[in-house]
Amino acid sequence: MLMFCPTCGNILIAEEGIHYYRFVCCTCPYTHNIKRKLSSRMYPKLKEIDDVLGGSSAWENVNSMEETCPKCGNKKAFFLQIQTRSADEPMTTFYKCVDVKCAHRWKD
Repeated sequence: MLMFCPTCGNILIAEEGIHYYRFVCCTCPYTHNIKRKLSSRMYPKLKEIDDVLGGSSAWENVNSMEETCPKCGNKKAFFLQIQTRSADEPMTTFYKCVDVKCAHRWKD
C-alpha cells in the first residue's frame, strides 16, 4: 500500500524509531504516526486457461493408428494433428490411448 503526502503529493516512506513507526515525507516536514497495523491485500484475477486441443469434443471423430501407449502398453491410440508452431515447422501429433480405463494423452 502506498501512502502519499497530503501537502506535496510525494510518496511517504516508512520510518522506524525505538518505540514508534511513522510515515515521513522526504521533501516537506509532514509526518504521520502509525497507531495501528496497516495492511492491505489485493489478489489479481487469474487468466482463464483455454483448452488448445478443443476440449473433449475434439477427440470424438478422430482416427486411430498403431502407436504404443507409454503408460499401459496398449498397441493402439487415437491421434490428432495440430499446427502449434509457425507454418514452416511440422505439425504436432497428439495421441490418446484407446483403452477407456487408461485414456493417457501424450504428444510426439
